[in-house]
Amino acid sequence: MSLSPTDELRLRRFESEHAVRACMNRYMVLCDALDEHTPLDELAALFTTDAVWEGKGARYAKSFGGYRGRTAIAAMFAGYMQPPAHFALNVHFLTSELIEVDGETATGRWVMLQTSTFVSGASHLNAAQLNVRFAVEDGQWRMAHFTTENLFGRPVSGWNSDAPLPVPDRQAQ
Repeated sequence: MSLSPTDELRLRRFESEHAVRACMNRYMVLCDALDEHTPLDELAALFTTDAVWEGKGARYAKSFGGYRGRTAIAAMFAGYMQPPAHFALNVHFLTSELIEVDGETATGRWVMLQTSTFVSGASHLNAAQLNVRFAVEDGQWRMAHFTTENLFGRPVSGWNSDAPLPVPDRQAQ
C-alpha cells in the first residue's frame, strides 16, 4: 500500500519534528554531563558548520556572548570541560515545546529550567526561552542558530540532600 502525496508530506513532517526533538534532546543530555569525558566532537556535530550560538538579553548576552561557526561553538563548550568540571550537577528541563517544520528548515521554541551546582559548591536556578533554527546538513538535522534568553535566575542553597524523603508512614499500611 502506497501513501498519498499528502500522507507522504505529513509523514516527512513528523519524521523531521522527531529528528529536531532528538537533536535538542541529545544536546541537553550532553550539556547535563559536561566534563572532560563529554564527546566534544559529538556535541559540536549537533550544529551546522556555520551555526550561531548566542545569549540574548542583557543578562545572557553579557554572561555568554555569541559564537559563530561550529569550531567557535566547540571551543566555548571546551571551556566548560576542563578539569575540574565546571558543573558538579547540571540538569536541564524543557517544556512548552513548539516545533515548526518547513522543508529542510525548522524552528523550535522551548522554555528551559536549569538546575546547577558548580564545582565551587554554589547552586543556581535559571529559566530561559530557547529559540532554535534547525537545518538539514549532510542529511542530518542540526542546530543552525541557537538563542537562549534569561527569564529569571537566582542562587539557591543546594539541590541534593541525603535527608529521608517525606513519604507516608509505612507502618500504617
